[in-house]
Amino acid sequence: MKKSILPSAPIITFANLGLTQYYNTGIGLRGGWFNGITVKHFIGESKVLEGILSARWLGFNITGLYEVHHNAFDVAGLNWYYGGGGHIGFWEGSNVKWSSNNNAYTVIGIDGILGLEYNFDEILINISIDWKPAFNIIGHTSFWGDGAFSIRYII
Repeated sequence: MKKSILPSAPIITFANLGLTQYYNTGIGLRGGWFNGITVKHFIGESKVLEGILSARWLGFNITGLYEVHHNAFDVAGLNWYYGGGGHIGFWEGSNVKWSSNNNAYTVIGIDGILGLEYNFDEILINISIDWKPAFNIIGHTSFWGDGAFSIRYII
């Protein structure tokens, strides 16, 4: 009896780890105030790095976020998450709603994120909805809250 249980211990341990982490990497599209591409990658059981490349005002933003995921409502595949990070953006001034000149803007700022996501294991798709407030510290100082819907292919 002891001989049959001992070899299966690592299998049981790794199977239980998989119950809280539903995927390793997801890449997809983000639609909201800023549209773009999103990539999420788990670096631990509940720790995630997310990169977002988004476009607006004839320019673009690059955002990096550190997130913590937790199961939501005891539903398999449903997670809520929160986190923070930073961004750098390059915008053409003639297309920025608050700009009255043609100057180009380079901004650097901080971001937060709060969201809910669901993983469809059968079709390897992940969907999420989130709110990502951001504040520009360097460049044009401003605050905005970017809400978005994302759909990712799970790799």
